[in-house]
Amino acid sequence: MKKAPKRQEIDFSVVIEKSDDGWYVGQIPEVPEVISQGKTIEELKENLLDALNLVMSTNRETTLQDNAGRKIIKRKLNPAL
Repeated sequence: MKKAPKRQEIDFSVVIEKSDDGWYVGQIPEVPEVISQGKTIEELKENLLDALNLVMSTNRETTLQDNAGRKIIKRKLNPAL
């Protein structure tokens, strides 16, 4: 019996800068439209994950609308390697 390949999660990079007013501002370079802020780095990371989910959801909806009426095949792709 073949062993299933080991899965590894995909990590995103985060670029963080502390603003003059004390807030942390961050961006995910792999998905540049994901930008957020937080009073702490942990809050910033939570906000970036929320923004990433919103961007992915919006992109998914837009793509489905763009392909409306076309014969397409839709499948899930698990990003874990």
